[in-house]
Amino acid sequence: MEALIAITVVIGDRSYRIKIRQEDEQVVRQTIKSINDKILEFRTQFAGKDMQDYISMVLAWYATEQHSAAAAEIEKENIEDQLFTIEKMLDNQLKDSK
Repeated sequence: MEALIAITVVIGDRSYRIKIRQEDEQVVRQTIKSINDKILEFRTQFAGKDMQDYISMVLAWYATEQHSAAAAEIEKENIEDQLFTIEKMLDNQLKDSK
């Protein structure tokens, strides 16, 4: 079993104590920073909301970003497959013309 380290992170205005693998610490801290930066951005754009609203907005943004990235990866794989098929067809055409 891997050793976990305890860290404290702050999201919005609350502190959370979590246990993570040491090698994941940098990624977790960067993610938390990104979340807090986005909260600050939404607080600037939408004044007068409470923290729960901002956190919900960030959650929706983050989930959409992840979905968009996954969709882009699938599209990239489809394009690569199509290019590979075209390349094979061209190679066969060249062989047949010789």
